Amino acid sequence: MDPAALAAKYGLSVSGARPTLTSYARQLWSRRHFITAFATAKLTAQYSQAKLGQIWQIMTPLLNALVYYFIFGVLLGTKKGVEDFIPFLVTGVFIWSFISSAVTAGTRAISSNTGLVRALHFPRAALPISLALQQLQQLLFSLCALFAILLAFGQYPTFSWLLAVPALLFMSMFATGLSMIVARLGAKTPDIAQLTPFVLRTWMYISGVMYSIDNVIDKVPHAVGVALDCNPTAIYIDLMRYALISSFGPDKLPPHVWPLAFGWAVLLGFGGFLFFWKAEEEYGRG
Repeated sequence: MDPAALAAKYGLSVSGARPTLTSYARQLWSRRHFITAFATAKLTAQYSQAKLGQIWQIMTPLLNALVYYFIFGVLLGTKKGVEDFIPFLVTGVFIWSFISSAVTAGTRAISSNTGLVRALHFPRAALPISLALQQLQQLLFSLCALFAILLAFGQYPTFSWLLAVPALLFMSMFATGLSMIVARLGAKTPDIAQLTPFVLRTWMYISGVMYSIDNVIDKVPHAVGVALDCNPTAIYIDLMRYALISSFGPDKLPPHVWPLAFGWAVLLGFGGFLFFWKAEEEYGRG
């Protein structure tokens, strides 16, 4: 009797075979507790060897902001024409740190956990999702420092601060989807992890983290200006700035920002999930 027919007769299936998309989503949901526990454990262990421990979650983006302020704000003068430059800069650095860290962690989501992938049966998307969740947990922790800085520079809570919640939701969907995309690419081509820092550095410079894109938009070709305006990281940074900084204010937010924020979240969130799922059978081989 044909082995394939015999296997089908007794309900046997290929080990590691890719389930349907809906079944895959259900499997992920059933392992939500593992995802959150894995993310929390990774976050706790991240600075376990440092004497200051979890304080580095706040200190790292703050030190980056200090360096960027000196180089870009003071030496290059990007603070000219930007009201509340320090809240503007710190908000940009914190949001960028979240997105870039999610991408960096995603590139090694599979390759750094090959023992887990080969030993246990579970939906592999749990790994990049948990790493993106780890970065979100770190961002939420860091937001306490951000809010303190905003208060120190005269930015007091208003109802517009509530807009940060949907902004964080859209941004998290985008970052998670992007993490799943680079996780699949990194699993197949480990060199992606070496290339990622250069891509991220370039992306940061065109995302308006240290300067206002509005101040340069008229000095570049139209196509470049459109690309800068549609840059997803710039979109999410703008959402947070307009929600939290009074000199910007949600009433001054360009009308294209919220639709683009939603569009990027859906496109990368669901697109990244689909892209990762299609290679489910390949993870852990070799």
